[in-house]
Amino acid sequence: MKRLIGLLVPTAIAGWVLRGKIAVAVTKKALPKRLSSDPVADLPDGLHIAICGSGSPIPDEQRGNPCTAVIVNQKIYMIDAGEQASETFARMRMRPDQIQAVLLTHFHSDHIGGLASVALQRWVANAAETKLRVIGPVGVDRVVNGYNEAYALDNSYRTAHHGEAIAPSASAGMVAESFDFDSGKTSKVVLEDGGLVITAFEVDHSPATPAVGYRFDYKGRSIVVSGDTIYTQTLVDAAMGADLLVHDALSADLLKLVEDASRDAGFLNRAQILEDVIDYHATPADAADAAREAQVGALAMTHVIPPLPIKALEGPYLGDAKERFKGPLWIASDGDLYSLPVGGRTVERSSLFASGPLG
Repeated sequence: MKRLIGLLVPTAIAGWVLRGKIAVAVTKKALPKRLSSDPVADLPDGLHIAICGSGSPIPDEQRGNPCTAVIVNQKIYMIDAGEQASETFARMRMRPDQIQAVLLTHFHSDHIGGLASVALQRWVANAAETKLRVIGPVGVDRVVNGYNEAYALDNSYRTAHHGEAIAPSASAGMVAESFDFDSGKTSKVVLEDGGLVITAFEVDHSPATPAVGYRFDYKGRSIVVSGDTIYTQTLVDAAMGADLLVHDALSADLLKLVEDASRDAGFLNRAQILEDVIDYHATPADAADAAREAQVGALAMTHVIPPLPIKALEGPYLGDAKERFKGPLWIASDGDLYSLPVGGRTVERSSLFASGPLG
């Protein structure tokens, strides 16, 4: 037996070495294509929105915290940056140096937890010349200043290690740009760039205030991102006639299962939190009603609560939403890309997650 083992061990080691050599060869061949990939450059003129995070604070193996990225003119405008935002963004093969600004809807942890990582990746990707703009309602300066202070030492280490040419100290971190609504108004244009108009509008996520959504208009195409909200007329008004509405949605029935299981397991605090969150999120039915009343072209539901580990749960999650809204309706997933080419009314759905080696 010892002799047999002595004969097998070198064979196993040889096989392991051979597999390693093959893996290195495959990686060497695939890396240049992977690193030079730029899916944004191949997009037609129009509005496009990539889902960098379609989940919620509830841990979800399939979904990161909230983050979407609107793409126009090969520029990227990110809405919120929850945990895993930069990782999912990288998996979608998009370039962080194309990020023009992050627009925050509100300041819950799941919407800002990945902000510093996004800023870091953008800074060093191609020696950014400017700090990352972070646009948001009143309070955004506190968030940005806090992150800047928390990462000040880290930024200084990277400049000291790599030099000013690679990690320029002047462009490290973020700069806050706060806005407020004029008296009696519930919406405001917060950015205009090359034909793109971004309008912020009030939503209701009390007690998390202020909270806003955003509408993007470009050459006759339009996308609305709700942020976190219950059903509200201000969103319906802001989304009127939009091509695509991306709306948060919570299934109270499915979440009750998680709540009950948490209580049975002795996690009473967690169970109470799960019960509490129902009153400040729209349901799939609410989102469908808003889409129908706003006469939007298509609806994608995001900020999915609770997680849907089994595909068969998608039906119970949606409930009667498809009866309430007759247009195209999707449950958004991380990696999704929704494209709205100029000159039409279509909304095309695909994925930016690559397959194969190093995909």
